[in-house]
Amino acid sequence: MKSLHTIAFALLIIGGLNWLLVAFGTGLEAWGVPSGILTVVYVLVGLSALYEVFSHKSRCKACEGGAMS
Repeated sequence: MKSLHTIAFALLIIGGLNWLLVAFGTGLEAWGVPSGILTVVYVLVGLSALYEVFSHKSRCKACEGGAMS
């Protein structure tokens, strides 16, 4: 499952950087990326976020030892 985590993490980075670009008025839409591709990217980023939310605690070193509770 490490590769799935790596892919999800990479997609979350891409999504976060896109939001940063949107804040400055130059997101993926401004670069002329077709809407169908954008929809696929946004769905993948959203699914990655859900995966990380539900599987984070089992892999997080800080959460593992109860440091966050």
